[in-house]
Amino acid sequence: MRLCELKEKEVVNICNCRCLGFVVDIDIDPCEGCILALIIPGCGKIWGIFGRGSEMVIPWEQVVKVGPDIILVDIPEPKPK
Repeated sequence: MRLCELKEKEVVNICNCRCLGFVVDIDIDPCEGCILALIIPGCGKIWGIFGRGSEMVIPWEQVVKVGPDIILVDIPEPKPK
């Protein structure tokens, strides 16, 4: 699979069924040649006009399934204090 194919897939968290966005980049281990993480852009700061927040880095271990249209990830929600 190529990066351009990954960029067309929507990333969905299976813990809360929320759409996280689309892949914009990947982190690769140059020695092993394997994917370390998917990188998703952050949310817009004010209505998406004034730039973006920090990007979300999803470790490859949290990827559950790469399907034809979506990528399912397992990111547990933080527990309330």
